[in-house]
Amino acid sequence: MAHIPEAISTKDAAHRIGVSEQRVRTLLRSGALDGRQIGKQWLTSEEAVAAYLQRGATRPPEDRRRKPGDLPRLRALSFFSGAMGLDLGLERAGIHLLLACESDPTCRRTISANRPDIGLIGDIWRYDAQQIREHAGLSQDAEIDVMVGGPPCQAFSTAGARRGFRDQRGNALLRYVDLILELRPRFAVIENVRGLLSAPMVHTPHSERGPGWMPQPQERPGGALMHVLGRLRAGGYAVSFNLYNAANFGVPQSRERVILLCSRDGEKLPHLVPTHAQSGSFGLPRWRTLREALAGMDPQAGDHEEFPQERLRFYRMLGPGQYWKHLPVELHRAALGGSLDAGGGKTGFLRRLDWDKPSCTLVTSPTMPATDICHPEEDRPLSVQEYARIQQFPDDWVFCGSIADRYRQIGNAVPVGLGEAVGRAILARMAGVHPQPPAGFAFSRYKDTDEVSWEARTRRVMGCAADEARVPRKQATGRQAEDRQLALFRSGAACLRQAGARVLSIPLSGRRRLSRSPGS
Repeated sequence: MAHIPEAISTKDAAHRIGVSEQRVRTLLRSGALDGRQIGKQWLTSEEAVAAYLQRGATRPPEDRRRKPGDLPRLRALSFFSGAMGLDLGLERAGIHLLLACESDPTCRRTISANRPDIGLIGDIWRYDAQQIREHAGLSQDAEIDVMVGGPPCQAFSTAGARRGFRDQRGNALLRYVDLILELRPRFAVIENVRGLLSAPMVHTPHSERGPGWMPQPQERPGGALMHVLGRLRAGGYAVSFNLYNAANFGVPQSRERVILLCSRDGEKLPHLVPTHAQSGSFGLPRWRTLREALAGMDPQAGDHEEFPQERLRFYRMLGPGQYWKHLPVELHRAALGGSLDAGGGKTGFLRRLDWDKPSCTLVTSPTMPATDICHPEEDRPLSVQEYARIQQFPDDWVFCGSIADRYRQIGNAVPVGLGEAVGRAILARMAGVHPQPPAGFAFSRYKDTDEVSWEARTRRVMGCAADEARVPRKQATGRQAEDRQLALFRSGAACLRQAGARVLSIPLSGRRRLSRSPGS
């Protein structure tokens, strides 16, 4: 609830319901009782308590069909929608959604609170193309203009175990690709973390590597994305991609994400056109700063978690833009403990943001020791409202759940400005316009992250032939698309086998399934 009329405390709510305060806080955290966390305190309302007593626990929003009404000119579907950052960016560009797909209960509440009229579905595995169309309010032959989705990234994140396609979350990416090939939108968007560029088909976590362990051929970097590209191209889609820093698109945050743009007409879309540059080069304005993002906000008014007292004593010694290395050397061991001996720069420890730079990448909690995100001047983490400003959500956007839930939703979101850049690229192609980014523009800190140089390098690493897959100019449908998909998968599988890898057996959409390779 954005505002709480007749707000009452957990103690009063417990008395009215006849349970303990602890039980009331559990009900509030789970969403069973409507309320809001402000600081460390939960509040609910007389109306919410009365509704709970009358109807029982509030149920998470159920799957629903889009409410009847005129269809927009452009028809878009969203998958793995989260808090709808990518979707809001498309809306700002002029592309409006018919349906969202999200299984997280708190995110579903957020979607329903802000976009109650669109269709809503949950588990992506439970719906086929026909059912998705029905929930979006589309006939079976209606054109779909855009599909967007950011499949769960933990399976490919360089910070995680990187189980890739062995992980159900990794397979969610393949399920999304299947739906693209079944629904056949004019354009499809896939957003993911940088780790997708180097993710292998199979990965052995460090914890499972014994003495004398040696990497197997199927662990060559890049195999996961090569597999995805092969399936999309075989289905008639041209694919361009790059690693983009959101700061280059007006977002007051340094945040790098891989964006794949897929076009059914067989012609690759250009890379996204930047609106800002770090140093103001290429005639573009400089990156937006944290000061600009938080302008007009009351630093005392937000909802936020707290740092432990032992950490706060060090923060009180640091100024804007400083971190643990700016402490006196004799305090480094006390400040970091055993982490001081770990490798890397440890730049996330005891980190105050700089007013005159973009924010660092927002994570799902600003109080984890290795990824602290402290206000430049206040002795606290960034607030939920400051998080939302940095990710460019409107101030009136409703985030449901506890403070931890809201941090998580915002930290996982695609920045709205990056989503808007995606929308502009699609609309330009629809209008027959072909804007190009400035030659030599550095989209991120890394090299060889565009589809041409990345694929050439990855093929060299795998020892594969250098010839790039040809994309059919004429749209393939039905049996033709299926035959091309199967042929290109076999070609990609042969490439991986040249490197000594076993190839995963992944069902294709349509009438056939790939045969399982021995021992896979």
